[in-house]
Amino acid sequence: MSADILSSLTPTQQQAVTHIEGPLLMIAGPGSGKTRVVTHRIAYMLSQGVNPHNVLALTFTNKAADEMRLRIERLVSDRGYWMGTFHGFCARLLRQYGNLVGLAENFTILDSKDSKQALKRALDAANIELTHTSVDSIAWEISNAKSNLLTSSEYTTSKSGTYAVVSEVTRRAYPAYDKYLMSSNAVDFDDLLLHVAVLLRDNPELRSKLDDRYRYIMVDEYQDTNLAQYAIVRALCLDHQNLSV
Repeated sequence: MSADILSSLTPTQQQAVTHIEGPLLMIAGPGSGKTRVVTHRIAYMLSQGVNPHNVLALTFTNKAADEMRLRIERLVSDRGYWMGTFHGFCARLLRQYGNLVGLAENFTILDSKDSKQALKRALDAANIELTHTSVDSIAWEISNAKSNLLTSSEYTTSKSGTYAVVSEVTRRAYPAYDKYLMSSNAVDFDDLLLHVAVLLRDNPELRSKLDDRYRYIMVDEYQDTNLAQYAIVRALCLDHQNLSV
């Protein structure tokens, strides 16, 4: 089985695929077979007896995840590993443990259009007038803050922000928006990452439990991760440092 998995690979690709224990950094340009290496590596690990429930593969698009899953299924029959997007993985965790950050398990995930409407309602409810900025600018600042692991309470005391005027308005808008979402039992896409990062940071026993569950983590297109995504991946590989990027 393992011979079939390795037969179509170059020596360098085989070296990456057969590396199981310990961290692994793969640097490869477009068209160099990176996806092939990731999928064959998962298949190889499963063929060597790694429990599929211990494998977590994170991608940036559902299309990439679906393509990689199909490639793996052509190589091995084992199922049970988790492959999908960062946001999908975080949504899954929050359905189970969202109560630790104040969410009920039936929370709503808002798309960009709905989250913009929610922000407008939050601004109206808090009587925040927009004179020198726009809803889009505030939405961008809030998204940027969440991507950099700043909660609404932390943002109000931070010095972040590209433009002073936008920043000062956002200092009031972000907590109002946060309050509105929590009262509505809703999250936006950025919240999925931020909530999980906070969850793992503030709950060491749960972090350790999930670290033990997902012993082998692979991140595709790692160069595109933001701080929140890095924090999540880092928290999940403190005990079992089998991170491949």
